[in-house]
Amino acid sequence: MAARAPYRTRQQEILLDYLKASGGRHFTVEEVREYFISSHSPIGLATIYRHLEKLVADGLVHKYVIDEKSAACFSYVAGEACPEDRKHFHLKCESCGRLFHLECRELEGIQQHLAAEHGFTLNPFRTVFYGICRECTQRGDAGSRDGEPSGLSCGV
Repeated sequence: MAARAPYRTRQQEILLDYLKASGGRHFTVEEVREYFISSHSPIGLATIYRHLEKLVADGLVHKYVIDEKSAACFSYVAGEACPEDRKHFHLKCESCGRLFHLECRELEGIQQHLAAEHGFTLNPFRTVFYGICRECTQRGDAGSRDGEPSGLSCGV
């Protein structure tokens, strides 16, 4: 007997459509809720959390918890999760909201300095640098939702 396709509600479908259209942008549950309220298709917070957690478990969405005081952030990755097998940092564009993965040997030097000189071990998987991405800088557009590919390498 063939396996049945998973049952999806209308809310699951519109949430998944929203995530796919997000282009890898980093978002919070509250931002998702506000979007659906403004588009006259309100979805409750519990429903959004439940669906996002299921999508995280399915590997379609990645959940980022920066610290215990900040809301968790999510991004649609369609099965291409954060490369946890390789040391990398995160860059978050304060203009378009995209989250980029950065592999850069220069930052390894900072890690070594912090450990040797200050006795502090930096966790690169949870380190986020905030700023403005190349696309938003070139456009001068604070409302841009387009951006660079989700993985960057500085070549150093």
